[in-house]
Amino acid sequence: MTDTTGTLPRWDMSVVYPGLDSPEFEQGMNANVASIDDLVNLFDRHGVERNEQAMLDEATIAAVEEVIERLNEVLQDSQTLGAYISAFISTDSRDDRAQAVMSQYQQHGATLQKLGTRFTAWVGSLDVDGLIERSEIAAEHRFALLQARRRAEHLMSPAEEDLAAELNLSAGSAWAKLYNNLSSQISVTVERDGEQVEMPMSQVRNLAHERDRNLRKAGYEAEMIAWERNALPLAAAMNGIKGQVSTLASRRGWDSPLDEACFDNHIDRATLDAMMTAARESFPDFRRYLRAKAHALGLDALTWYDLFAPLGDDPRVWSWDDAREFIVRHFHGYSERMGAFAERAFAENWIDAEPRPGKRDGAFCMPLRNDESRILANFKPSFSGISTLAHELGHGYHNINRCKVTVLQRTTPMALAETASIFCETIIRDAGLQEASDAEALAILEGSLQGSCQVVVDISSRFIFEQAVFERRNARELSIDELNTLMLDAQRETYGDGLDQEVLHPYMWAVKPHYYSAGRSFYNFPYMFGQLFALGLYAQYRADPDRFRASYDDLLMSTGLDDAATLANRFGINIQTPDFWRASFDIIRGDIERFEGLVMRDA
Repeated sequence: MTDTTGTLPRWDMSVVYPGLDSPEFEQGMNANVASIDDLVNLFDRHGVERNEQAMLDEATIAAVEEVIERLNEVLQDSQTLGAYISAFISTDSRDDRAQAVMSQYQQHGATLQKLGTRFTAWVGSLDVDGLIERSEIAAEHRFALLQARRRAEHLMSPAEEDLAAELNLSAGSAWAKLYNNLSSQISVTVERDGEQVEMPMSQVRNLAHERDRNLRKAGYEAEMIAWERNALPLAAAMNGIKGQVSTLASRRGWDSPLDEACFDNHIDRATLDAMMTAARESFPDFRRYLRAKAHALGLDALTWYDLFAPLGDDPRVWSWDDAREFIVRHFHGYSERMGAFAERAFAENWIDAEPRPGKRDGAFCMPLRNDESRILANFKPSFSGISTLAHELGHGYHNINRCKVTVLQRTTPMALAETASIFCETIIRDAGLQEASDAEALAILEGSLQGSCQVVVDISSRFIFEQAVFERRNARELSIDELNTLMLDAQRETYGDGLDQEVLHPYMWAVKPHYYSAGRSFYNFPYMFGQLFALGLYAQYRADPDRFRASYDDLLMSTGLDDAATLANRFGINIQTPDFWRASFDIIRGDIERFEGLVMRDA
């Protein structure tokens, strides 16, 4: 068996600053504050605010160009600084120094947010079409300016927007901080091998992947107890954030928070409805997969703690070195550029892979500076661990392509942000299936369907839940029991008879950090969009690899330069009808049929 006892890497942030207490960091922080102050003065000097009498003369055009260039510079510096500080908090939420510095940074970030609102209101006052015709810089930022014009239609008065930004520090942002800090520090006691073992929540949730069903069940039951004990402040955070979002969406003239989320994701309701229609049609197929998995495990029905149970008698154990070699080799198989990117990410310690107390659960990728990213993972020595790593590296590859354009040009919605990550994950999945033994192939295919089930069925349940919460939160706050009931109702509607209806997860609303962001509601459906959109692209890659490679990197670079439907049209895809989404589900249905065949053959 492969040795997996080696030390997992932690990311290297010293290339930016030596540390949070270093003179270099203090200098960088002070420089960022000064640059924001200078930007405030620039905005004041040019009258960057709502102005219905604004004329599109040469002076105004010059002012717009100067503001765009300077705003891009400050946003870039602030992004790097924020990512640097976040790197310490996300790996150790008990780092009081990092928490204090982040609080200070967020104060200045609120000023930058207010400037962004002023810029949006200003653009909404201008003849944007004329501006784009007369300015090369404006033409390069065409989509950002058109989005700003539409966003300006949904702004409150300048005084109200300023107040909302300032209050957010003590409202939505504070609730989100409470959630992140509390959830990352929950300690859970689990009975393992006859002993009571204390673990961080991230490790307890990883028990869901264990072979021993009794251990999975023990982890699930301990997790339920822990969430119940911590539910009161988490429910308060949920109510606070959703109440704020609903209030502001209404005040800004949105029909609902969902309409605002669609705008933020550069899609329309027709696209969302088409995708969700196809998703609902796929639920019976996913229930077939779940029943087949139950059969493979020798169970009458799966319970919640069986969802991530591994299949097969002898699945391969992957060390970190195995994972690195496999990913680099197969990224090179797609293109030399992608392979070189992966080599660099591993060599330059972009990845923090070690689970440990105080470190947040899950995985993410964040842009750091220029073409560099940083990836947080909680690596498991399994193919699913490799798949997660490939997914996050896909985000990093996306960032390398987006770094060619300015910050305002590269603002990518969540729906398109998952394109490269799912694409890279699929590269690794297909490579794994090609090289695997029969037992390994079953495990890999099951892992892929497990992920697809999460992205389609579970995300649908979370989407339904969030819709219900917003509807009820408009009238009053929701209790813990009500949140649990809404979550169970959503899970029963989506999983159906694919799971034991008596053993679901009522506290999934407490598990998922995506609910706890005042700036991003409905953080769930973009993942489904990303997977299905990427599957459609991957099918085109397999049909004509050379033609696809010639335009794919340009597509990734352009994800902030147009709406999703326009970008999809580049590949002959119409995302506003269910047919495209049904075709993507056909790929998944093929996997389900293959899975059923393997399970029944082995039976």
